[in-house]
Amino acid sequence: MEATFDLIDKEVIPTLNFPKDEVLVDKEAISSRKNDLDRALSLGNLEHVKIKIYFEDDASKRMVETTIWGVTDERVILKQGVVIPVNRIHKIV
Repeated sequence: MEATFDLIDKEVIPTLNFPKDEVLVDKEAISSRKNDLDRALSLGNLEHVKIKIYFEDDASKRMVETTIWGVTDERVILKQGVVIPVNRIHKIV
């Protein structure tokens, strides 16, 4: 990613505020993000692989390294019920 993303701990995420608007403008990028989330979910559940989630709250761009436990149409669920809105995710690696 070209922009700077600050590494944060997963435990900080519940204190963040997430706007409702989408961070991606390209429909192909949104589709790719969905595929990447599904792949990351499989890796997390089957092999307990940690992935990097690049996302944006109302203050800045951030990155967390964690395991994805669940994915819905609107949220990515991490350990201990921590969630990140899908529409605020730039990239999953």
